[in-house]
Amino acid sequence: MSYENVKKYFEDFDLVERVKVFKQSSATVQLAAEAIGCDVRQIAKSMCFLVGEQPVVIVAAGNARIDNQKYKAAFLQKSRMIPGELLEEYIGHDPGGVCPFAVKPEAQIYLDVSLKQNEVVYPGAGSENSVVELTLDELVRYSAFKAWVDVCKEI
Repeated sequence: MSYENVKKYFEDFDLVERVKVFKQSSATVQLAAEAIGCDVRQIAKSMCFLVGEQPVVIVAAGNARIDNQKYKAAFLQKSRMIPGELLEEYIGHDPGGVCPFAVKPEAQIYLDVSLKQNEVVYPGAGSENSVVELTLDELVRYSAFKAWVDVCKEI
């Protein structure tokens, strides 16, 4: 269902043609980069955490991972990932399809500065075999993000 919600979300902006569905899985950074034929850094991966009881989605470049010290400095607590079986409940998307679009209203979106190395990015689109192609400016415009953060380091 979350793919349909994301597709509808982009229909509202006349960008549905940018949503790509693959026969193979694009659920991981490597699989998505292979399916698209792009560099892993262009994959905009979504990582989900609880800050207190607040669900948070941090979108970062595919070649980045959470830096625990930076995370703690930004959110004033250790990182606590949302377990896969609770993603739909907290975020509105299942594992492999998490993205910063059509999320539950209580979920807050943050964009990591690692994304700024790219002109074009490919976040997921609500299923384990879909992405949406966006410029960085479009990601900023359509993700309804709360703030830029610097909580990652390059892999």
